[in-house]
Amino acid sequence: MDYNEHITDILKKSYNTLITEIGEDSEREGLLKTPERAAKAMQFLTKGYKEDPAQILRSALFKEDYSEMVVVKDIELYSLCEHHLLPFFGKAHVAYIPKGQIVGLSKIPRIVDAFARRLQVQERLTMEIRDCINEVLQPAGVAVVIEARHLCMQMRGVEKQNSSTTTSAFVGEFLSDQSTRREFLSLISSRLS
Repeated sequence: MDYNEHITDILKKSYNTLITEIGEDSEREGLLKTPERAAKAMQFLTKGYKEDPAQILRSALFKEDYSEMVVVKDIELYSLCEHHLLPFFGKAHVAYIPKGQIVGLSKIPRIVDAFARRLQVQERLTMEIRDCINEVLQPAGVAVVIEARHLCMQMRGVEKQNSSTTTSAFVGEFLSDQSTRREFLSLISSRLS
């Protein structure tokens, strides 16, 4: 990834101040390069702001007469909670029912990453993925389920290390047809190896 030098310099100063203000010695050997490393890490973790998820999908659309469910499951995701700037991570499961066009399968994980690499809440992330696929592909339905662990709940606050959060968002046939929704939920919970 290319890092913006100007932004890196601004963030370096901020991280240096943060290190000093919490009571550490920012001149200590182990911390000398930390502000720059943290500045670059933050740019990487928020690179989704520079990506257009809809364009990612549009770059690989294909006309195809396929109208059954397409499921991409167990997509690893890493994001930052916008409330505490702490990570949350887990898996996304995404399905759509094509209506005249399909998308290259690698584009689904790419849009998950594009939305996840922003300051987020899991609920909005789930809906953004659903809405992007629905708007670009105009399928018969879209389903998204995200299962994630939030360090803001595990490291601080209630400190519940074994907790996880599941969110879902459905549209079209996944919303109106219970058997379609059940099929999707069955497919994402099964191991077909």
